[in-house]
Amino acid sequence: MTGRRASESGRVSLFLAVAMTGVLAIISLAYDGAGQLRSLQRADNLAAEAARSGGQMIDRAHAIEGGPKQIDEVAARKAVADYLSAAGGVRDHEVSFPVVAGERQIQVRVRITYHRDLLGLFGFQNTATVTGEATARALTGAP
Repeated sequence: MTGRRASESGRVSLFLAVAMTGVLAIISLAYDGAGQLRSLQRADNLAAEAARSGGQMIDRAHAIEGGPKQIDEVAARKAVADYLSAAGGVRDHEVSFPVVAGERQIQVRVRITYHRDLLGLFGFQNTATVTGEATARALTGAP
């Protein structure tokens, strides 16, 4: 009977080792998945705020002459870069100026790198890059 108990305890130990590995994998997915989602939300928020910052850069000379308010592309690029450098953690960004219905808008795309803490133990890459994007336009007080 002693031999039988020893072999049974070996089976239980093997089962527990496999089960604990599975539990650790699930915890790792939940933890790093939530962290990556937080990074994605941060990237979207940074892109939105940077686009708003760039959208406030109005071409004053054109507006003073009585023309419609338009975004000054050079000043907007600088405002976006300044905002994102102050925010920190941004890997890189792109700024474009699409024209929608005759109106120039500013579009900002931000990339952030998330460093995984636990999934690297299971063969996943240690980092993931997430991208946030936002578009803003110069608003006027008149309809």
